[in-house]
Amino acid sequence: MPALQVRPFRRADRDQLTELINTHVAAVVPGVSVSVNTVLSALERQPDEFITDPWVSERVTLVAEQRDNVVAAAHLLRYRADDEVGADHRDIGEIDWFIWYPPASFRPDSEEAASLLMSACLARLARWNVRARYASGELPAPAVYGLPRTWPHIRAVYEHAGFRHVGDTEVILVARVADLPPPTPRPGVTVDRTLGECGTRFTAYADGRALGFIEVDTALSRPERHPRGTGLADVGNLHIDPAAQGEGLEHRLLGQAADWLRLCGVDRLLAYEAATDRTMIARLTSAGFRELTRTDRRWEHRPW
Repeated sequence: MPALQVRPFRRADRDQLTELINTHVAAVVPGVSVSVNTVLSALERQPDEFITDPWVSERVTLVAEQRDNVVAAAHLLRYRADDEVGADHRDIGEIDWFIWYPPASFRPDSEEAASLLMSACLARLARWNVRARYASGELPAPAVYGLPRTWPHIRAVYEHAGFRHVGDTEVILVARVADLPPPTPRPGVTVDRTLGECGTRFTAYADGRALGFIEVDTALSRPERHPRGTGLADVGNLHIDPAAQGEGLEHRLLGQAADWLRLCGVDRLLAYEAATDRTMIARLTSAGFRELTRTDRRWEHRPW
């Protein structure tokens, strides 16, 4: 068996890297894949991260290869140390994502490949001499961020290398639009559709006062992305005025959003909530959502 090698990404790796990325995406959110063009674009910049992306000073993509097969890959970012960079990102190095095929009979050396790749990542972070080292799993696909619980093979590599979970945990939920509540009318309450901060906003009003709103983003798939199956959207914001809680208003807003999403050709809706917010998770599940997975955000390198 030829020796494994870890080397910088080459453009000729693009198809194999995209396949490796899509196998990991498929374990998190159903029916979604990304194109080669999306992957190549994400290696150069992260257009969705319009605040933090300009702070990046270096980007490095490494692959582990055996017999011309890419069996593991990682993408690293180095953030500048000047005052223009936010304090949380200033002078840090990050494994933006780290992926590898778990052990299989036809990949007997995959664990060795992951270990060699992680050693190369840590060596690069040490060479950068940054003040702190972090890791994540931010693949260029909707709902794939943090370290999803559906990737135990990656969690094992992170923990063995000395990374520890120091951030919060979020629950990723999904609902079929057909299962969401119908847009039933409510006496004295009107719903207006406008443009919001995170997509199309539906705001419920009574006597001229805003009771709550929901925003849905139907632009998760940029033109170069190719999700399998039908449309996907997510809940960008859902807010209910404290005085209006307990009246089922979130069901009314979800119903209005669902009616709009059907016109858009969207059949699945994603939502994200802090694992500690059991009340909102219960409201979403009662409205037709179910948990896809949980994801642990912000892993810091603490080898001691």
